[in-house]
Amino acid sequence: MPHTTPTPAIDHPTPNTQTAACPTPPAELTLEERLTLVNTLMTVRLDEAAVAYEVNTAHIETEPVDLADVPTVPLTPILQPPPQWSPTPVAAVLQRAHQRLLTGGWCSGALVDEDGAHCMLGAIRIEAHGNKGLEADAAAVLLDTIRRRFGDVESVPAFNDSHGGGRIPMRMLDHATGVAANRGL
Repeated sequence: MPHTTPTPAIDHPTPNTQTAACPTPPAELTLEERLTLVNTLMTVRLDEAAVAYEVNTAHIETEPVDLADVPTVPLTPILQPPPQWSPTPVAAVLQRAHQRLLTGGWCSGALVDEDGAHCMLGAIRIEAHGNKGLEADAAAVLLDTIRRRFGDVESVPAFNDSHGGGRIPMRMLDHATGVAANRGL
């Protein structure tokens, strides 16, 4: 006779003697008593199903989720007031660049793509309004902020282009805005 290995718990459900003994409520109970009994029986069944699910999925490995990367939106649209622009020039440029990426879109591989979306440096360049010194200062603060979080990064465009989506680049622009404001830049 060959040796067989046990199969998962889902193949062999354990019958519940409590629910099996009373599949339908007795007729001599009032409607409210019968509803309460059915509710209790269903709660027991749902609890058993939850335990069975936990047992049957315990072997499945999952990677932890970084909740900061999970996009969330309000259930109802909220009209937000326009942002209060930072009083310091570099922080204001970074804040406007962040806002530009939020409203106009993010891209990689180009300063501006055919749809009008910008990369991080492209947004800074537009928001600096031709002031090369302000643009360089904003890019330097942004690169410093990126390096503090991600280690040795070659440049702002290299960091921007290494991402498949705009969430992290936009988050770094937002962090850099705070850094510049705290430094009084």
